[in-house]
Amino acid sequence: MKKVYGSAAEALDGLLHDGMFIASGGFGLCGIPELLLDAIRASGVKDLTFASNNAGVDDFGIGILLQTRQVKKMISSYVGENAEFMRQYLSGELELEFNPQGTLAERMRAGGAGIPGFYTKTGVGTVVAEGKEHKEFDGQTYILERGIVADLAIVKAWKADTTGNAIFRKTARNFNVPAATCGKVCVMEVEEIVEPGALDPDKIHLPGIYVHRLIQGQHEKRIEQRTIRAA
Repeated sequence: MKKVYGSAAEALDGLLHDGMFIASGGFGLCGIPELLLDAIRASGVKDLTFASNNAGVDDFGIGILLQTRQVKKMISSYVGENAEFMRQYLSGELELEFNPQGTLAERMRAGGAGIPGFYTKTGVGTVVAEGKEHKEFDGQTYILERGIVADLAIVKAWKADTTGNAIFRKTARNFNVPAATCGKVCVMEVEEIVEPGALDPDKIHLPGIYVHRLIQGQHEKRIEQRTIRAA
């Protein structure tokens, strides 16, 4: 089965449609599948729902799809540092479902593991719990969170072999792995693709069974916040 494609557009061919649900990896500006997001923008699909820890910034990550009004709803944890996101949300143009980071990661992991829902104390007594089932366990209140199953998962890895076994670096691992598992189809962009057997099996973070298509490309190395002091 062919998994390696020549470009992001080729890897997404036949997978995109209006109104679809996409799970996207990335943590801050680290590990964002920027090539795939560029291709999604170029395709013109609209009314998209994204599950992602954050929405990038105004000119990078999911932020580029907000600029073109292709996103209908965000399921996110952190949405700061994105002026267009704030403008659309406050004006009622963009629907937002807040999730604590751990809850969002677990919703993705649960969906990928075939678990339809789970109970957690996180968010009890806050707006996060509004409209959700509450249940008592051992005298403590928990809320029901549903597992996420997306039409498509897009993720970014540091290195992978041609069968899709992948390694992520540092914080890029936080959401890319659970996002990859919860998509009905997973497309992955990689900084370097190697032949099977070149990667240490004990260091694989995502087994290739979860990855359907992958591409190799050049990626931008952004620094989200940099603070320096005078010598």
